[in-house]
Amino acid sequence: MGNQVDKMKLSHLSYAEVPTVDPNGLDTEEGPRIGVSYIFSTDDEEQEGENSNVDGADKEHHTGTEQKHYDRRNEVDCAVYHREECIYERSVMTAGMEIYSPENQLHKCKAGDLVEFVTTGQYPHWAVYVGDFQVVHLHRAEIKNSFLTDASQGRRCRIVNELYKFKALSAEMVVQNAMEQVGAKDGELSWRNSECFAAWCRFGKREFKMGGEIRIGKQPYRLKILMSEIQSHMLEFQCLEDLVMEKRRHDQVGRTSVVQELANHLNSTTKWSTKHTFYNTC
Repeated sequence: MGNQVDKMKLSHLSYAEVPTVDPNGLDTEEGPRIGVSYIFSTDDEEQEGENSNVDGADKEHHTGTEQKHYDRRNEVDCAVYHREECIYERSVMTAGMEIYSPENQLHKCKAGDLVEFVTTGQYPHWAVYVGDFQVVHLHRAEIKNSFLTDASQGRRCRIVNELYKFKALSAEMVVQNAMEQVGAKDGELSWRNSECFAAWCRFGKREFKMGGEIRIGKQPYRLKILMSEIQSHMLEFQCLEDLVMEKRRHDQVGRTSVVQELANHLNSTTKWSTKHTFYNTC
């Protein structure tokens, strides 16, 4: 089955249509949760452009170099847990990550930094800064070495080294990891999207690779979505790469849509009770 990853995919349509730990999405011990599993999938940025035969990143390449709009207020605040350990967090505590134009970002990057390009309504695009104004990134099923300004294509960007809580490798090793993969394409790739590739370069975790974890047994990963100051909701996953796919989908559709999706699902399965809300933060 592993050889069929490039040929098969399962698209996520709604929370009511994906596998759950319980048919009602309930965990009787800790409150309402939803189990999500992507069995096979292509790169999310490619899925984004399927209807126009242009992938998500390339759609932006065809719109010129004008600055794209990005509204940080529509970001989905969330945290990721592996069992009880917080391994990722984006919330008010990380809101200080400044977003710059590519030209201004160049003067703030250091070799080994992770750079995220963002624009409203698109999947975020991640890259590894390798020095000399260049980045290495996964784009259109190929690892490419590009100038940061070319890779941005008008998107604003920010350094996101602190989102994942893993211990980073040395800057030299991060750059080496990235540069050694330049030119790899299609069946040679071990990463499902640009974020997984960039994060693997920086942290060296096999969990970011396709097939890096076996999808059996209890779902050890949880994506905590902060719906409001007092409400949150958990999605459960069997592997980190599946969780990253769903988190990136949230980034693409935005906070308003995600909150509405969850509200619709919860209303159709069970009455929301704040006493089941998972309140702990990282």
